[in-house]
Amino acid sequence: MTDSKINLLVIDDDEINIFIIKKIVEKTGYQVNMISKSNGQLAVDYLKQISENNELFPHLMLIDINMPVLNGWEFLEAYDQLNVTKHAEMYMLSSSVYENDIEKAKTFKTIKGFISKPLSIERLSELLRLINV
Repeated sequence: MTDSKINLLVIDDDEINIFIIKKIVEKTGYQVNMISKSNGQLAVDYLKQISENNELFPHLMLIDINMPVLNGWEFLEAYDQLNVTKHAEMYMLSSSVYENDIEKAKTFKTIKGFISKPLSIERLSELLRLINV
Protein backbone atom coordinates (compact mmCIF):
# COMPACT_ATOMS: atom_id res chain seq x y z
CA MET A 1 0.00 0.00 0.00
CA THR A 2 1.34 3.41 -0.93
CA ASP A 3 1.07 6.54 1.16
CA SER A 4 -1.31 8.04 -1.39
CA LYS A 5 -3.97 5.33 -0.97
CA ILE A 6 -7.14 6.50 0.78
CA ASN A 7 -8.75 4.14 3.30
CA LEU A 8 -12.54 4.13 3.03
CA LEU A 9 -14.76 2.36 5.55
CA VAL A 10 -18.38 1.88 4.47
CA ILE A 11 -20.77 0.78 7.21
CA ASP A 12 -23.92 -0.44 5.50
CA ASP A 13 -25.95 -3.65 5.54
CA ASP A 14 -27.22 -3.26 1.95
CA GLU A 15 -25.08 -5.46 -0.31
CA ILE A 16 -26.37 -3.73 -3.44
CA ASN A 17 -25.35 -0.33 -2.07
CA ILE A 18 -21.89 -1.71 -1.19
CA PHE A 19 -21.54 -3.01 -4.76
CA ILE A 20 -22.58 0.36 -6.20
CA ILE A 21 -20.11 2.24 -3.98
CA LYS A 22 -17.30 -0.12 -5.08
CA LYS A 23 -18.10 0.66 -8.71
CA ILE A 24 -18.24 4.39 -7.99
CA VAL A 25 -14.88 4.22 -6.19
CA GLU A 26 -13.34 2.61 -9.29
CA LYS A 27 -14.63 5.45 -11.46
CA THR A 28 -13.23 8.26 -9.29
CA GLY A 29 -9.65 7.63 -10.37
CA TYR A 30 -8.42 7.76 -6.76
CA GLN A 31 -6.40 4.96 -5.15
CA VAL A 32 -8.87 3.71 -2.55
CA ASN A 33 -8.69 0.78 -0.17
CA MET A 34 -12.39 0.15 0.56
CA ILE A 35 -13.51 -1.97 3.51
CA SER A 36 -17.18 -2.57 4.26
CA LYS A 37 -18.88 -3.73 7.43
CA SER A 38 -22.54 -4.75 7.51
CA ASN A 39 -23.36 -3.23 10.89
CA GLY A 40 -22.03 -0.83 13.47
CA GLN A 41 -20.78 -3.52 15.85
CA LEU A 42 -18.62 -5.14 13.16
CA ALA A 43 -17.24 -1.67 12.37
CA VAL A 44 -16.44 -0.98 16.04
CA ASP A 45 -14.71 -4.36 16.32
CA TYR A 46 -12.72 -3.64 13.16
CA LEU A 47 -11.67 -0.19 14.38
CA LYS A 48 -10.56 -1.64 17.73
CA GLN A 49 -8.50 -4.23 15.87
CA ILE A 50 -6.71 -1.69 13.66
CA SER A 51 -6.67 1.32 16.00
CA GLU A 52 -2.89 1.25 16.32
CA ASN A 53 -2.26 0.74 12.59
CA ASN A 54 -1.94 4.10 10.85
CA GLU A 55 -1.76 2.44 7.43
CA LEU A 56 -5.19 0.81 7.80
CA PHE A 57 -7.14 3.37 9.82
CA PRO A 58 -9.90 4.94 7.66
CA HIS A 59 -9.48 8.42 6.27
CA LEU A 60 -13.16 8.48 5.31
CA MET A 61 -16.20 6.69 6.78
CA LEU A 62 -19.64 6.48 5.20
CA ILE A 63 -22.22 5.36 7.75
CA ASP A 64 -25.73 4.11 7.08
CA ILE A 65 -28.39 4.80 9.71
CA ASN A 66 -30.67 1.76 9.62
CA MET A 67 -28.71 -1.45 10.22
CA PRO A 68 -29.11 -4.52 12.43
CA VAL A 69 -27.17 -5.13 15.67
CA LEU A 70 -25.79 -1.57 15.99
CA ASN A 71 -27.36 1.16 13.83
CA GLY A 72 -25.54 4.27 12.63
CA TRP A 73 -26.41 6.38 15.67
CA GLU A 74 -25.39 3.61 18.07
CA PHE A 75 -22.15 3.16 16.12
CA LEU A 76 -21.33 6.86 16.59
CA GLU A 77 -21.92 6.58 20.34
CA ALA A 78 -19.70 3.47 20.51
CA TYR A 79 -17.07 5.19 18.35
CA ASP A 80 -16.90 8.10 20.80
CA GLN A 81 -16.17 5.57 23.58
CA LEU A 82 -13.22 4.13 21.64
CA ASN A 83 -11.14 7.25 22.30
CA VAL A 84 -9.24 6.84 19.05
CA THR A 85 -6.54 9.42 18.48
CA LYS A 86 -6.70 9.31 14.68
CA HIS A 87 -9.10 11.43 12.70
CA ALA A 88 -11.49 10.18 10.03
CA GLU A 89 -13.86 12.27 7.93
CA MET A 90 -17.30 10.82 8.77
CA TYR A 91 -20.53 11.22 6.82
CA MET A 92 -23.95 9.72 7.28
CA LEU A 93 -25.00 8.02 4.04
CA SER A 94 -28.66 7.13 4.16
CA SER A 95 -31.81 6.68 2.16
CA SER A 96 -33.69 8.38 5.01
CA VAL A 97 -35.69 11.39 3.92
CA TYR A 98 -36.61 12.37 7.47
CA GLU A 99 -35.57 15.86 8.44
CA ASN A 100 -35.01 14.72 12.02
CA ASP A 101 -32.28 12.30 10.81
CA ILE A 102 -30.54 15.13 8.98
CA GLU A 103 -30.81 17.33 12.07
CA LYS A 104 -29.65 14.52 14.38
CA ALA A 105 -26.53 14.05 12.23
CA LYS A 106 -25.65 17.68 12.94
CA THR A 107 -25.58 16.98 16.69
CA PHE A 108 -22.58 14.66 16.38
CA LYS A 109 -19.31 16.59 16.30
CA THR A 110 -17.62 13.76 14.40
CA ILE A 111 -20.12 13.90 11.50
CA LYS A 112 -19.16 16.28 8.68
CA GLY A 113 -22.44 15.97 6.78
CA PHE A 114 -25.43 13.98 5.61
CA ILE A 115 -25.46 12.39 2.15
CA SER A 116 -28.63 10.97 0.64
CA LYS A 117 -28.39 7.67 -1.21
CA PRO A 118 -27.51 6.89 -3.86
CA LEU A 119 -23.96 8.21 -3.64
CA SER A 120 -22.83 9.90 -6.86
CA ILE A 121 -19.40 9.76 -8.48
CA GLU A 122 -19.21 13.55 -8.22
CA ARG A 123 -20.00 13.58 -4.48
CA LEU A 124 -17.53 10.79 -3.66
CA SER A 125 -14.83 12.45 -5.78
CA GLU A 126 -15.44 15.68 -3.86
CA LEU A 127 -15.04 13.87 -0.52
CA LEU A 128 -11.88 12.05 -1.66
CA ARG A 129 -10.38 15.28 -2.95
CA LEU A 130 -10.61 16.73 0.58
CA ILE A 131 -8.65 13.86 2.13
CA ASN A 132 -4.99 14.52 2.83
CA VAL A 133 -2.90 11.35 2.89
